[in-house]
Parts: sequence; structure tokens; C-alpha cells
Amino acid sequence: MDKERETLLAWRERMRQELDQVMAFWTEHSHDRVHGGFLTCLGQDGQVYDDLKYVWLQGRQVWMYCRLYRKIERFHRPELLDAAKAGGDFLLRHARVTPAEKKCAFVLTRDGSPVKVQRTIFSECFYTMAMDELWRATGDTCYRREALAMMEQLTHWVREDPSGLGRPQLPGATRAEPLAVPMMLLCLVEQFSEADAELATRYAELGDWCVHRILQHVQREGTAVLENVAEDGGELAGCLGRQQNPGHAMEAGWFLLSYASRKGDSKLQAHIIEKFLLLPFHSGWDPEHGGLFYFQDADGLCPTQLEWAMKLWWPHSEAMIAFLMGYSATGDPALLRLFCQVAEYTFRQFRDPKYGEWFGYLNREGKVALTIKGGPFKGCFHVPRCLAMCEEMLDALLNRASPAPRVPVQDPTTEPAR
Repeated sequence: MDKERETLLAWRERMRQELDQVMAFWTEHSHDRVHGGFLTCLGQDGQVYDDLKYVWLQGRQVWMYCRLYRKIERFHRPELLDAAKAGGDFLLRHARVTPAEKKCAFVLTRDGSPVKVQRTIFSECFYTMAMDELWRATGDTCYRREALAMMEQLTHWVREDPSGLGRPQLPGATRAEPLAVPMMLLCLVEQFSEADAELATRYAELGDWCVHRILQHVQREGTAVLENVAEDGGELAGCLGRQQNPGHAMEAGWFLLSYASRKGDSKLQAHIIEKFLLLPFHSGWDPEHGGLFYFQDADGLCPTQLEWAMKLWWPHSEAMIAFLMGYSATGDPALLRLFCQVAEYTFRQFRDPKYGEWFGYLNREGKVALTIKGGPFKGCFHVPRCLAMCEEMLDALLNRASPAPRVPVQDPTTEPAR
């Protein structure tokens, strides 16, 4: 136990220091003080190389700022909340393609004109997360109304009618369900349910539906987590059906662990750890160079994605959260060892000690392939979310492991001290 406690103490300090450095990078370089919102296309030293604004990254940064402001005392600073409000107001003014519609753009110009729309739900998901966190941080009910209205629209698109996404049903298209869709909705259910019994009740059935859909991605008699399955839960033919993403499976794993914890379901918890943490890790860890492969083929064929063997920042962030959450739930030292294995690789290979923040894209050997710190997919989200969640879990573990202070028992035959 002493050795484990030393490990937890050391990692808590590393997480704390790294989170401070990462957030300093974004607060110094990304704030757009002219138009509001955030500039996220940043080079290694923070220089802006493109002023396009990606709606999902705007939402993620607003969420991250508010979350830190609410949850970690040293980030409870008015300037952080002011920046989040400026980002939220930019989203309210510009995220929707047209004011009368719920569909959000994927890319905006710096001043907020729409450039591109994706026929998916993810811009809207992170818009919703941002609005809910803004309400929690500010108490302003306009953000709450906006979050709930978009949540209803998202649920309608996913469960009833996707036509509003602008995705026509072509006769040759495979009717598939990617893991990301029920996973993101489950994330939103947890977001709304935090300390809100009314909303927890309202979205309980949706959460159960999401978990059922996610669990359907465990295929081949429990030997593989597949990224895409048929709408009826069966395996798809071809490359699409064989595709695996170890990091994504582990991210789904910690979402599911949070759900199992709320339900008090130890049987589900054990199933999740086996299928969504250990299985994708052991199949996805590169035995030669370390790190997690980005994509794999369930039959061991060569994946078709050109970047399949690269090591990306976010799968490793998600794996760190997943293993530490699993250890927190079970106390299994094997899960703590896997957390340490991933964390040591991640801190060694991805972090930039010169300018701060993490590189996002390494080649298979672990060398930096792209020096950018932000772009269309990487912003102020996966790294600080991982660091903040790990710091909080490590704090909780250390407090739980600390013996309660011994209260001296007064001898009833003696006079009380005065």
C-alpha cells in the first residue's frame, strides 16, 4: 500500500503541474479578443497559422474552461469565466447555419460566417455541452434553455428522423451505427444528470438506450470491440465492419464505468473493464514501439486508413482516464500498473517541455510527425480534460486511503480537560 500511495502522490503532482502548463498555453495564445471565441489553429509555440474556427472546438473550450472554473479551486478565476462567456456568446451568435434551424456549422470564419457543414451531430453535441456548463458556472438560464432545446433536437435526429442532418439515404449505403453516436449521447446524459435529479429522471431511458447500443459493439463472441455495427446490432461486412479504434473503445469504457457507478451495477462494471479496457488495450498496444495504434483491422489485415499506425494524443488521454477510473472502482493494482504504463509513454512522447501543451500526432516510432498544437481536431479539450479528471481521481484515492484522524477517548472517570 505504501508503494501504491507513493505512485498516486507522484502522479497527482505531475498531473497538477502539467494541467497548469497546458492551460497557460491556451489562455495565452487562443483568445480572440476582437470577435470572441477562440483561435485553435496554433503552431508549436502558439503562433496562429489559420483563423478558421471549428464549432466543436469552440464548444469544447467553453466546456473545459467552465468545468475547471467549477471543479478545481485554483481555476476559479473571473478571467477564465469571462473567456468562456465570450466563447459561449460567439457560439450563440454564429454556430447555427441559419437562426431558425438547429443545425450548426462545422467551420466558421474568424468573424463567424459559416464555411462548412458536416452531416453529423458532433458540432451540436459540443455546443450543448458548452451551454450546459455555462449555465452551471454562471446561473444564467438562457444557456440552460439553449442546452435543453438542442438536446431534444439531437435525440430526435438520432432516434427518430435524421433527415435534418442533410444526409440522404442512398440505395447502396450501408446502414451502420458508429460507436461515437450513442457514446456522445451518453456523455450528454451524464452532463445533464450531474446534481440534477429532475433531468437525471428525464434522460434515464435515453441513457439506458445508449448503453445498450454501445454494448452491441462487442462482437465476435466477446473478442473484439468494433467501431461500426449494423443498425440491428450485427456485424457489417468489409473494411467498415472490421474497423477497430482502441482509444475510442477505451473512451466508451470510461463513459460506461461512470454509468455503472451511478447504477451501482458491479456485474456491468466487470464486463466493461474486461471488454472496453483490457481487450482493446492488449490488442491495440504496439509491442515494438509502445503506444496505442490509431486503427486496427479485426481480422489482422492491413487497415485502409493511412494513419492507422500513428500514435495520437487523444487515445492515450482516454486510456489514462479509463484505467485510473477502473482502478478507483476496483482497487485492482493491475489497472494502476496499466495506467502508469500509458501515462509514462504519454508524458514522455507527447508533451512539449519547451513551449507547453502536447504534440498531437506521432509516427509509429513515437517521433513528432506534426508540430502543431491545435487544428481542426485538436483543441483545448482532450489533454486538459484528462489531466483534470486524473488529478481529481488521484485526490479522491489519496483521501480515501488516508486513515481517519484518531480521536482520543476521554476516560469517563476523569474530569474533562478545561
